[in-house]
Amino acid sequence: MSIKQAKLDHPVHDLVARRTSPYAFDPKPVDPADLASLFEAARWAASSYNEQPWRFVVATKEDPAAYAQLLSCLVEGNRLWATHAPVLALGIAKLQFVRNGKPNKAAIHDLGGATAQLTFEATARGLAVHPMIGIDPDRARSVYAIPEDAEALTGIAIGYAGTPDQAPEAVRSRDEAPRDRKPLSEIVFAGRFDQAADLG
Repeated sequence: MSIKQAKLDHPVHDLVARRTSPYAFDPKPVDPADLASLFEAARWAASSYNEQPWRFVVATKEDPAAYAQLLSCLVEGNRLWATHAPVLALGIAKLQFVRNGKPNKAAIHDLGGATAQLTFEATARGLAVHPMIGIDPDRARSVYAIPEDAEALTGIAIGYAGTPDQAPEAVRSRDEAPRDRKPLSEIVFAGRFDQAADLG
């Protein structure tokens, strides 16, 4: 596996620098114990009022029918490459607080936080995670009987990163491209929305 190291402006933990969302996956299966630890990491994410609104549906290639069912919930462009990942999951958010039945405006944020923790646990174990917004939430609701107070929001491909030549040709250049991010001056402000913060 080739690691695309981030080009940092400031020092960060190695897991942040090494984390990538590859399109190329090696067919090697993920050990069930590792997979359980990824979701254990997600379980311990922070959430508003400790609501823990995240839910996950997972399928591995060891169960071809279950895997095909989850794969069918991805849009066609994502099925093209995600079909090579040994594990697929759906990230689902419960959109109402259990405590009072009111809308939980933090639910999507909290699902993202749980997915991020899953991602860093994966990186620590030599695995890679590629979250994707390109799913069919209506199909997911039908296939998995997702209740009305919840919504499937993301697909998640999990496995060992492959080399770019293992990715479908249509997306291969994305894995070959260098990692890039906006500078802090465009995303961290002070005083007003468009005024860059002086972080030293």
